[in-house]
Amino acid sequence: MTKNSSFAVHVPDADLIPEPLDPAQILQGSPEVSAKVLWESEDGTQARGIWQITPGVVTDTEADELFVVVSGRATIAVEGGATFHVGPGDAAVLRAGDRTTWTVHETLRKVFHTTLA
Repeated sequence: MTKNSSFAVHVPDADLIPEPLDPAQILQGSPEVSAKVLWESEDGTQARGIWQITPGVVTDTEADELFVVVSGRATIAVEGGATFHVGPGDAAVLRAGDRTTWTVHETLRKVFHTTLA
């Protein structure tokens, strides 16, 4: 995308780029991640984009993030906190440093805004 241009993207059909998972993150199955950054702040501290993961169970340490699920379903367990279920139309907020376990039931595609630093 052009850095300072306005634009629109049809999220369900957007082509994404594979982002291999660290094998240590995979607890079950053979999940695959792909994503596309649509916008990044000039200082590199914020990003907006599309992210997808196929079924399986993975762990992660989160950045500050707001996301909305476009398709698919997952259960997200936050270590020492809540467990919640997300599906199409659901919005979720994750806090920087949250250690999570994602159980992806159906390939999940989300749009996100994250603060990286």
